[in-house]
Formats: sequence, structure tokens, C-alpha cells
Amino acid sequence: MRLSILLSLAVLPLFVFCQPSIDREHEKVEVLSSAGLHAIMDADPIFYDRWDELPQPEFWKKIMLLSPDSCLINVAENRRVLLKMSFRDWSAQTEIQKDAFKDSLRRLYTLPVDEKINVTFGKNDFYKFDAVYPSLSKGVAAFEKHGVDPWYAQAILLIESPGQLKKSVSGAYGAFQLMPGVARAQGLTVSGSIDERKDFDRSAYGASRLIHRVCIPEAKKILNSHNLSFQESDLWFRLFVLHVYHAGAMNVAAVVNAINPKEGGQELIKAMWQTSAAGFGNNSQNYTQLALAAQLILHEMIYQQCDEIFHCE
Repeated sequence: MRLSILLSLAVLPLFVFCQPSIDREHEKVEVLSSAGLHAIMDADPIFYDRWDELPQPEFWKKIMLLSPDSCLINVAENRRVLLKMSFRDWSAQTEIQKDAFKDSLRRLYTLPVDEKINVTFGKNDFYKFDAVYPSLSKGVAAFEKHGVDPWYAQAILLIESPGQLKKSVSGAYGAFQLMPGVARAQGLTVSGSIDERKDFDRSAYGASRLIHRVCIPEAKKILNSHNLSFQESDLWFRLFVLHVYHAGAMNVAAVVNAINPKEGGQELIKAMWQTSAAGFGNNSQNYTQLALAAQLILHEMIYQQCDEIFHCE
């Protein structure tokens, strides 16, 4: 079955119209736009087990679409939003006033006195979904060419350096944010005069090789050590592999050891969002929450901002 979608130019100028055809093995959707035919990964697996109903992805969707001049005051444990506030108003307070303000929210919402409350600023200046969209099909095609699940390409491109080419404070660079040593280990040249991480195709090659040769085998090793069953196509397994990609196998093994799970699945990923160990801290906990949120935003860009939807054989 093929699904043809005519998208509103006024609402989403990136697309002219879409003709998605679903690849059941990879959940791939082909989208015909003004720039040509783009193959991207569909978000349906997120809905199968209701990942979209979890509060964490919903919270990060809001942050990704929120201007940095605003912030959401939220409960750290479950990302429940208590209040939206301007950056200016929050920053104008002293540290004592900020603590007192959080205490007032705890009383208002009858939260425990030691409940951790976060203040998270909007990040729509970083997550540029319109800008990153054209590269998604290139990433999907590159991973398929190298025999690696293309879901990983799209997930990484949406959250690592979307539509930009920035170097992180830790030295990661390129569309797939590879560290220098990691890039070299996967066959890329990174020297004083040449940095192949800047080249999209080479960066995609390095990332796909890293996923295939290191991240997936290490993920399996960790799960097998706890006698946890899995399928490589399971969304929770893919998210687990993403954690290995971001935090490294040793840190992921440490957090799984701390959890000591009796089964895998969504419950394990949710437990990882709440548990710290070794170098697996706040940024690592958030990583797959961001991946889910970004995929949901992309899904809404394509499917919900439509004028007409046509189903045909």
C-alpha cells in the first residue's frame, strides 16, 4: 500500500507533497519533496509500545521546540512540568531566591521537601529540524550501503549536531559527532591538516562502522551477561545501542549492573533514565529521551501538518 500526502506549503514549506511507501523491515518512508525523493525512517515503532506516552519524550519535545529565552521548571524524576518562565525572570533572582522559589513550588504541588527540581531552558536554537531534514535520507542511504540498520543514522543525525557542523567541548565533530580517536579507529583520517569527520559520507562511514563493529556487539555482550533476551529490531534494543554509542560500553555496563535487571524492554530503558553509575550521568540518561522526542517531532512535521491524505494501492 502507498500513502500519498499533500502537505501545506504555508505550514511546512520544506515539503511539496509526499508519497510514502512503507518498508516493513526497516520502517522506511519515501517522501517526495521539492528537493527530490527522500527516504527516512518512520516513527511507528515508537507508538507500538506507547513510548510516545511517556512523560520524558513529551518533555523534551517541548524543550526542543521552545525558545532559549524561556524555561520549564520541572520535577527531575519524571519531567513533570510545574511552570513555564522567562529566562530574564529566572536569571534576575539570586540563588537564595531561586531556592525559595523551588520550595514554594514543592509546597504548592505537595512534593517532598527533598524532591529535585530542574530548570531547563528551550533549545530550538540548537535543534534545527528543517535544516537537518535533507541530510536524513543521505544518512539512511549510507548506513544501508554499509549494511547497518539505518534507524541509527536518523536517530543520531536528529540530535547530535542537527543541521550544523559544530565541535563539542569534548572534541566530537561532524554530523555524527565522532571523537578523534574513535574516528581514527574506524578508518577516518583525523590530523592537523585533514579531518574527514567534516565530510558527511566519511563521517557516516565511521559512525556505521562503529555501530556495527563496536556498539551492537558490546550491547549484546552486556545484555547477555544479565541473561536478557532481545531482538535487534526491537526499539528498546536500538535505544540501548544508542546509549553505548553515546556513553561507551563500560559506562553502560556499569549502569546496567547498578540496575541489575531481570528483563529487558522498555522498563530497562526507563530505569537507565533514572540511574547513574561510573560515567553514565545526566547527559547519558537524557540521550535516548532526546532521540525519541526528535523522532516524534519529525513524525508530526510530516504527517500532521497536511491538507489532504490519500491512500492507494
